[in-house]
Amino acid sequence: MTATLDPTVPAAGEVAAPRRSEAPVAWRSTVAGSVVGDPDVEIVVPVYNEERVLVDSIGKLHAYLTDAFPLTWHITIADNASTDATWALARALARTLPGVEAMHLSEKGRGRALRAAWARSRADVVAYVDVDLSTALDALGPLVAPLVSGHSGVAIGTRLATGAHVERGAKREVISRCYNLILRTVLGVRFSDAQCGFKAVRRDVARALVPMVADQAWFFDTELLVLAERNGVRIHEVPVDWVDDPDSSVDVVSTAVEDLRGVIRLLRAFAHGGGRLDARRLAGLRRGHPAGGSTRSRGCLREGVTA
Repeated sequence: MTATLDPTVPAAGEVAAPRRSEAPVAWRSTVAGSVVGDPDVEIVVPVYNEERVLVDSIGKLHAYLTDAFPLTWHITIADNASTDATWALARALARTLPGVEAMHLSEKGRGRALRAAWARSRADVVAYVDVDLSTALDALGPLVAPLVSGHSGVAIGTRLATGAHVERGAKREVISRCYNLILRTVLGVRFSDAQCGFKAVRRDVARALVPMVADQAWFFDTELLVLAERNGVRIHEVPVDWVDDPDSSVDVVSTAVEDLRGVIRLLRAFAHGGGRLDARRLAGLRRGHPAGGSTRSRGCLREGVTA
């Protein structure tokens, strides 16, 4: 679908943009053809000052899900305190594209955006992708399949496993590999890639673990994965095709420093027995029951996507 976007035209049901002191406010799409009822998968796209790529990226994601994805779905654009035209464009996309909504948060932080969006989701599986779509979308089916089937509680795209194809600069490659090596050495984790912006979580697992995550920014991913592994939640890895965005605004050095501080914080917490769910909650998550998707949806996955 080609979207004609005019951010100045209000849609039915919209309210005034929130002031910075207010709680997040969501604009829901009312376009005919939007998903009715609870979707199998909700894909969150966290954004901050992404006016340059937002419309094109959401258009590509929407087209892929419409044409090639076998489950019911919903897209949420989670704008965390953008200062450019991102929020206006997100609202326009939500008015124009079926199955798309936009959420505005008054403070920055990718973790904060994911926390807010996932907490209010009614989908069986909650996921997120980076707005630059560096990860090939063909991996989305294999990402969510083991969650819908009940095989795993968390699924991650990995650029560091056999079968992955990655194009990125030497600096980012070295920093990424060193960071993941530190996680394996210091925290003893077994997953291979903590920071690939392509992850999915079963809803019950997200609701149990996300409240335990302290970080609101880039370390959110790592902390969630470490807590999942510490509590015996199975993590499924999907090798992905990934192309670096040379125009990315992420400062990889400062982000890595903040991540290392998060590692130290977790070490201290674990030394005092932190990071554990209570036995009853833990038993429910470890059973690995299906997320609750329909028989039709699970059948589509068996026929069209393998885990």
